[in-house]
Amino acid sequence: METTARQPFNEIIKGDTPVLVDFFAEWCGPCKTMAPILKDLASRMGDQVRILKIDIDKSPAAASGYKIQGVPTLILFRKGQIIWRQSGVVPLQQLEQVLKQANAG
Repeated sequence: METTARQPFNEIIKGDTPVLVDFFAEWCGPCKTMAPILKDLASRMGDQVRILKIDIDKSPAAASGYKIQGVPTLILFRKGQIIWRQSGVVPLQQLEQVLKQANAG
């Protein structure tokens, strides 16, 4: 999992590999629940997905740009397009299903 990008965010999300972005906050209880789920997802999916974490308190422009109103909010990008978005804690199985569909598409 990546917490800081070595390349610009807009470049990362334009790739062929789906990018799952976790908009979170340190003070958010459900975000802490989501962290190990994302870690599991990363180990299961390997290089089939990139997972980025964006702290809304440290990156308010990104949060406002994607109209993040609650955390955690997960957004899945592929080739620069949002293909899935959900707020709240998302179970591992559901995330795997969403990513399999994204990789098939």
